[in-house]
Amino acid sequence: MAQFDLPLDQLEQYRPALPEPPDLDAFWAKSLAESDAFDLAMTAEPVANGLATIDTFDVTFAGYGGHPVRGWLHLPVTRTGPLPAVVEYLGYGSGRGVPHEKRLWACAGYAHLVMDSRGQGADTPDPDVATGDVAAPGFLTRGVLDPERYYYRRLYTDAVRAVAAVRAHPAVDPDRVAVTGTSQGGGIALAAAGLAPRLLAVLPDVPFLCCFPRAATFTDQPPYVEITRYVKLHRAHAETVMRTLSYFDAAVLARRATAPALFSVGLMDRICPPSTVYAAFNHYGERAALPAGDKQISVYPFNDHEGGGPDHEVVKLAWLAGRLSPSIPAKR
Repeated sequence: MAQFDLPLDQLEQYRPALPEPPDLDAFWAKSLAESDAFDLAMTAEPVANGLATIDTFDVTFAGYGGHPVRGWLHLPVTRTGPLPAVVEYLGYGSGRGVPHEKRLWACAGYAHLVMDSRGQGADTPDPDVATGDVAAPGFLTRGVLDPERYYYRRLYTDAVRAVAAVRAHPAVDPDRVAVTGTSQGGGIALAAAGLAPRLLAVLPDVPFLCCFPRAATFTDQPPYVEITRYVKLHRAHAETVMRTLSYFDAAVLARRATAPALFSVGLMDRICPPSTVYAAFNHYGERAALPAGDKQISVYPFNDHEGGGPDHEVVKLAWLAGRLSPSIPAKR
């Protein structure tokens, strides 16, 4: 394993022209308005988690098309007043898991919503409106010939609705909400940063779903290789595929972000190549004229897709505490 992408000094300046369809904002305004027509219908039922310091609730809310989306909401047992919240999106092919599995942010004093990924986890099905279309194995090419039917239209809409759902919980301060995730979760967090209003912080780690034109031609690793395999078989669809993907490129949507962001990147990452991460980072917030000091990136030169791992969690905890100030009693 070795560094294989652009040198770091070039990555820091890497700002590729990202295709942006002229009706992008109208497309997403329509998509979100259609789902906003459905009541959130959020429920939160307490579940046993075997933990003494965290309460866990089995959450359901209405996502894209009113479809039920599951999640875990973790709250510190000892809490005073409304809490700041962190919404976490998950990596490719994984679901919310068991109640005690992801608990970092609740341990740090935040309300922590872990959103299940439709069709990928065990608990949230995807009523796939693209049934009948050909696709490569996986999720990247489901409905890829039409933005209206593309899989990530549904998943990104779920992500925005998850922010609304956590804001609706009485234990949460709706004005102090952050989003985070790793790999696919990082890409979803960037999409949410551009689509969900009033976020206070964004923490994408080694984000996937960024800079599709480069990713699809630069790495042969899954999941991006799903695009390559599809177009290899369906040559006539190449232009249509790239047009659809332009509506869902997290680097494009992140241009619209207004919240401060902390990225991370592994310079030996062949799954999400560093240049695709830097494309998102360097374009982040530019439509909103975000001050340069409101975004930063932690670089791990000798790491692959694991990025900074637990060491970067220390960085994230300190960075987010400075912005959301969790409301928990002081340690005794």
